[in-house]
Amino acid sequence: MFRKAKQSRIFQDVIDQIQDAILQGKLQVGDKLPSERELREMFEASRGTLREALRVLEQKGLIYIKRGVKGGAVVKEVTTQQISENLDMLLQYEKVSLKHLSEFREGAEGIVAGLAAKKARKKDVQYLKSLLTEAEAHLKEGPSHWGEFLHVDSMLHMSLAHIAGNPIYESVLKTVHDNIHRYYTRFPLKGRNFMRENYGDLYSIVKAVEYGQTNKARLLAHNHVKRFNRFVEETVGSSTKSISGERNRSDL
Repeated sequence: MFRKAKQSRIFQDVIDQIQDAILQGKLQVGDKLPSERELREMFEASRGTLREALRVLEQKGLIYIKRGVKGGAVVKEVTTQQISENLDMLLQYEKVSLKHLSEFREGAEGIVAGLAAKKARKKDVQYLKSLLTEAEAHLKEGPSHWGEFLHVDSMLHMSLAHIAGNPIYESVLKTVHDNIHRYYTRFPLKGRNFMRENYGDLYSIVKAVEYGQTNKARLLAHNHVKRFNRFVEETVGSSTKSISGERNRSDL
């Protein structure tokens, strides 16, 4: 299964060979890799190089190291979780800006809504309508329920991603929605008119999905996210200027 590693880049070659064997199905979930001694002989690699390569593969989520007499490196199931975890770290450390998130969501949420309109079943539409009912209840309570309203909004978008049936969109959007609220809680967005407009968008999107209007659902979702993002950016900008102004006055 494995060949002698290229000595000029032995560490990376060991990683690449094992990774390729897993992704190409030569090694299945639950399979145990050859023993450390056998791998060292196959790759003609040192113990340190091999162990470091296995550690990297474990960090990637491709294998796990089983301890004990019958232990060794075992192949894990490859899922979209790794993608989410990597994106999650980028968001947590703020390597991805609010503008980056906004641009991504405008495209992705539109595509997802279009797919959902094509694939939605009766029970899917019923659930989306139940979320609309919940959102309407928070709308009636007014700005004091902004946080609850926003949570239902997120649930509805994630439901569309689930209905769309693409695990990559669902996984990545979940990570985005889980993290994007950091911005919203830092700069609270309140106002009954804005909530009402947001609810109207969601209502129209669900209607388009219910009637299988793919292009309409895509456009509605795209415009909904775009308008929402513009409002967020304006709010963040004005809040930042206000904070800056207060600091400047305090320096005088």
